[in-house]
Amino acid sequence: MFSFLKASPPSPRIDNSRVDSEYKKLRWQVFAGVFIGYAAYYLIRKNFSLAIPYLIDEYGFTKADLGTVGVALSLAYGFSKFIMGNVSDRSNPKYFITIGLLGSAVVSLIFGLVPGVLASIPLMIILAALNGWFQGMGYPPGAKTMTNWFSVSERGVWWSWWNISHNLGGGLIGPLAILGLAVFGTWQSLFYLPALIAIVLAFIMFGLMHDTPESKGLPPVDEWKGEKIVQHVESAHTLSSKDIFKKYIINNKFLWSIAIANVFVYFIRYGIIDWAPTYLKEVKHFSVDKQSWAYFLYEYAGIFGMLASGYLSDKVFKGHRAPPMLLFLVGVLIAIIVYWKNPAGNPLVDNICLVAIGFLIYGPVMMIGLQAADLVPRIATGTATGLTGLFGYLLGSASAGYVMGKLVDLFGWDGGFYALIVSCFLGFLFIAFTLFHKPNVSS
Repeated sequence: MFSFLKASPPSPRIDNSRVDSEYKKLRWQVFAGVFIGYAAYYLIRKNFSLAIPYLIDEYGFTKADLGTVGVALSLAYGFSKFIMGNVSDRSNPKYFITIGLLGSAVVSLIFGLVPGVLASIPLMIILAALNGWFQGMGYPPGAKTMTNWFSVSERGVWWSWWNISHNLGGGLIGPLAILGLAVFGTWQSLFYLPALIAIVLAFIMFGLMHDTPESKGLPPVDEWKGEKIVQHVESAHTLSSKDIFKKYIINNKFLWSIAIANVFVYFIRYGIIDWAPTYLKEVKHFSVDKQSWAYFLYEYAGIFGMLASGYLSDKVFKGHRAPPMLLFLVGVLIAIIVYWKNPAGNPLVDNICLVAIGFLIYGPVMMIGLQAADLVPRIATGTATGLTGLFGYLLGSASAGYVMGKLVDLFGWDGGFYALIVSCFLGFLFIAFTLFHKPNVSS
């Protein structure tokens, strides 16, 4: 590992009289950094979805052809999230997360500005895979930062506030598409306008973030909060990546269960949003601006869903993450059925359904990562959240791209909606297994 990427060693403890003020100040700085940075990641992750209708019209690609590009991004992201997540457990997140964001922005610039790229499926697949790899460097170091600076008893609320950053970033893709068309007069601006914004935000994030509290001379967060320290574990300087996996991941049955559940949660999440612009155009006859605003509504509704699920898990279920996820998935199932069966020509109902699905699906999306972090010591956060991400993107999001496209090509949109409904039931089943796990939160 490059020396500048290595985790910072602990610094001598500062005077006790300064601990509270320093902790409060640095926590807000760190939170602002990971919030801004992760929002920027989403500005340049799923732009391709809004470009699909243009690519079909201009180049005659099939949905399955374009679905393979989404598969490439999802596969690369899934592997990167796990592999680079494991590396991030032993790294300084300040540098790790910034490098990933800048790399992803460069790829998006190439998509939008280099002639011929968008006319070639092989080139788009290669670039999408590269983008996916850089994107995989975002969530694990962000999750590691959150577990280092926020304790278990408060983490549900703080984690949900952090996770709305990706809804802000993802939701802005729609309005930025409209802005790009108005300013530049070309749909290729879907790629390069968000990339330029992401580069600026990367440097802001870098200036705000810090490594662990211990690296700033502060006590561990659970000690500062007066909570029971459940277990003391080795630091990033004494455990190898292999040691972390063998000791904290391989035999954790609850972690593997939510990783499998994440396959179906992500299939629903991206099965809806990746194909919403195309579905709304072909079946519901939405115009480009209405498609973009529907995309916006879906993402931004998720903000309130994540905040609600985080609050419920901390305040109502006392740190137990599974119950709110199960409640939300039941609501997702109902909203998907209404969205599917609503006849063309009633855009209000379609938008209400997308708002409902967005609100409800982002509860489980956020909570699975949080539960993964809860199930392991802080030193293994990146690996644990990377494992759930590997399953979610390798099998869930990739299937939403290719399998949904293929099902729609073969059986029409009904085939895609049947797959979404089955995913609701299977996601519910594997999350329900974790009801047997009791969180250890005390003070």
